[in-house]
Amino acid sequence: MFHKRDKTRWSLLLTFVSIAILSPTYAEDGYNLWLRYHTMDDLLITQYRNHVRSIVSNSSFSPIMQAAVSELQRGITGMLNVNVTTEEPALSAGAIVVGTPVNSDAIRQLNLAMDHLGNEGYLIRQISVADVTFIVVAGNTERGALYGSFEFLKQIQMHNSLDGIDITSVPKIQLRLLNHWDNLDGTVERGYAGSSVWDWWKLPDIVDPRYTDYSRAVASIGINGVVVNNVNAKPDILTALWISKVTALANVFRPYGIQLFLSVRFSTPLELGETNTADPLNQNVVAWWNAKVEEVYTAIPDFGGFLVKASSEGQPGPDDYGRSHSEGANMLASAVQRFGGVIMWRAFVYSQDDPDDRAKQAYTEFKSLDGQFNSNVILQVKNGAIDFQPREPFHPLFGALPETQTSVEFQITKEYLGFASHIAYLGPMWEEVLDADTFAKGSGSTVSRVTDGTLFQHSLSSMAGVANIGNNRDWTGSHFNQANWYAYGKLAWDPDASSRSIAEEWLRLTFTTNAIFVERAADIMMMSREAVANYMTPLGLHHLMATGHHYGPGPWVDNLSRPEWNPAYYHNADENGIGFNRTDSGSGAILQYAPEVMNEFANSHTMDERYLLWFHHLSWDYQLKSGRTLWDSIVLTYDEGVASAVEMSLIWDSLRSYIDAERFENVAINLRIQLREAKWWRDACVAYFQSISNRALPSGTFAPEKTLAEYKALQFPFAPGTNTISIEVTCLPSGSAMMAPFLLLTFVCLLALRFV
Repeated sequence: MFHKRDKTRWSLLLTFVSIAILSPTYAEDGYNLWLRYHTMDDLLITQYRNHVRSIVSNSSFSPIMQAAVSELQRGITGMLNVNVTTEEPALSAGAIVVGTPVNSDAIRQLNLAMDHLGNEGYLIRQISVADVTFIVVAGNTERGALYGSFEFLKQIQMHNSLDGIDITSVPKIQLRLLNHWDNLDGTVERGYAGSSVWDWWKLPDIVDPRYTDYSRAVASIGINGVVVNNVNAKPDILTALWISKVTALANVFRPYGIQLFLSVRFSTPLELGETNTADPLNQNVVAWWNAKVEEVYTAIPDFGGFLVKASSEGQPGPDDYGRSHSEGANMLASAVQRFGGVIMWRAFVYSQDDPDDRAKQAYTEFKSLDGQFNSNVILQVKNGAIDFQPREPFHPLFGALPETQTSVEFQITKEYLGFASHIAYLGPMWEEVLDADTFAKGSGSTVSRVTDGTLFQHSLSSMAGVANIGNNRDWTGSHFNQANWYAYGKLAWDPDASSRSIAEEWLRLTFTTNAIFVERAADIMMMSREAVANYMTPLGLHHLMATGHHYGPGPWVDNLSRPEWNPAYYHNADENGIGFNRTDSGSGAILQYAPEVMNEFANSHTMDERYLLWFHHLSWDYQLKSGRTLWDSIVLTYDEGVASAVEMSLIWDSLRSYIDAERFENVAINLRIQLREAKWWRDACVAYFQSISNRALPSGTFAPEKTLAEYKALQFPFAPGTNTISIEVTCLPSGSAMMAPFLLLTFVCLLALRFV
């Protein structure tokens, strides 16, 4: 007979055995993102081992070099199943020499031409000296060496040959920023991947190891700055308690070359009761900000600066005191300038008291201030003039401010593109914007050249992306959302990169290097954003979503207190036609563009019809280039979007055999949700617009599934992204399909012990 204590021990042992038998070798739950250092097959291991035998680096030189060497060890050990040694200054065949001319004798003695690498670029090169062949991973700075280390591992991950490797890469944009819209209560505004990744309550005492994995992922794609809190900021973030919390995060970021930035509320000193005004020209206010900035930099010496949303959507700002945006921004810029900090001032400004077209208001506000901002101020401009819609023409401020450093702001989190469940790869959208020609200095004056500073020869350049990261195990709410995080980093490094190439690279790193899978899955990604634009906002329609949570269609909404919050404000549908007239006979927004752009958009017969109803109010019977009427084209474009959702699902089903079952099924479920919701968007919008146009549906199309009244009655008070706390429960083993046999086997084991 066993004693009771022995039974307990056996029970635990058999339970763990059942987990070991039924669980996969590693959980493909998405946690590792594109840094999946899984062991390769023996043939590949043999191929790479001759190139990778040791790491030569003075890793004790700094935390950044320690992070670089640690990543190399992690990746090489994981993929090649070999423990690489670290040594300095020994140099032998198969060595990976990583560092800078300052901290590596070997690199300094090679006397490589590296001036063109700047402060963050890197080179990876195979070199032979005295019959010893080795690979150098080098930068002028340790940050460059860190980026080069991630690139070197990526080459192995993608099964690329290291023979004769010679890669040089230099970022085209200096500040490559992730903007988190994380609130201090743990919620995330427009976040669809759970709660905040920052556990503010436990900081600074408990620093989650996940913050290090976050930093690794961020650094691996070249992002060098993180704004950790929401642009709708709270004054508390600048109190001593919260400065200590963000200091703990900055300490984790620092070894990965990441600067911490904060969003701040313009009226912070007033709201904290430490001044009786927030007037940027008041000397007490100026003194308060100077003292507060010194306090922050004392805690975080490499602090990056402030992001500010002011005088917009009810946020306080310089307008409250009769001051200009430049006066407000420059007051803060002067405070951080002596520490090398920058101010990112958001141009997302519109007012309910301004009766003018919302699309015009930011340009009107900032155009006259060109040249009035301090040299350490960056004007952060959304890619379009409304608000991160599925498709917008580029913002007219791009190219209109030759004396002002201007940054593009993208939204990685898919507030208007299906939240976390729809596949909507945003690389093509961002590429479309970056490639757009502003004609500010003639042909070739692209948005990418504005934001990288080369068009107007600015000394400071920046790109910002609103993060889609949360505390979900897969970080972003679904596997394919990770691609947008990845693509943003790659385009921030090189805004002229190909979105298709980035997609294929991400697929090879994240799923498999199988060429068939990569080709077909990339096809899904490249068609996905266009599909979303078609089944949500075809032919230049915009802002058709339901209000508040922005989930699902709501083109009928016309009763909100502010006119520019109503979808009806934007589509202007009536019995005569549909669309927003922004030509010179309408709001005149088209006049804010350069003449070449204005002329292109002004002609409804020749323009890109994807933007047609953004600029023109046209009759339902207006004839498009296809020969179809506008009404028929709207319905058929909605149908094209739904058909694309069907096609994406069918392509994915054909790829089942190429990847693990867990992730395949997760994506398949999301595609089924996407198809259902694509049809919902199509049917609800067609039902509404048909009630306005009084036209019959085109031949061969189907009537909406429900009545318009039924679509209007749908309510979603608890939709995600509206500052509600999400709790995630994780079970072992990973994957719902495994739970039933796991529980059954455990039950059998425990039952057997009952009779021991």
